[in-house]
Amino acid sequence: QVRVLESGGGLVQPGDSLRLSCAASGVHWDLNAMAWYRQAPGKAREMVATVTPGGSTNYADFVAGRSIISMDKAEVTVYRMYLQMNSLKPEDTAVYYCNVRGEFGFKEYNYWGQGTQVTVSS
Repeated sequence: QVRVLESGGGLVQPGDSLRLSCAASGVHWDLNAMAWYRQAPGKAREMVATVTPGGSTNYADFVAGRSIISMDKAEVTVYRMYLQMNSLKPEDTAVYYCNVRGEFGFKEYNYWGQGTQVTVSS
């Protein structure tokens, strides 16, 4: 059973930094990418950043230059992903979700975590 668990959210002030973590366990297939998405109240979920096991990264324009995404393989079936966010703004307030996707044979896998709340406010 695949489990995806985010942590690291909280209440911070504008200009502060925050590091989000995600742990995906039970990954018995080929993991293609991990990603962070976010969803603010009344808005659609949007991609924040993605990372592949090979180290390729992609950032949304609104976090590019002030965020760093990374991942590692903690155990045979456990992957971890991190998002270091700096210079946080009130508009970064949202629930941040971890996404894990991959494949094995002809089957594709796509899992989401429950989300972690990030609130940026003075």
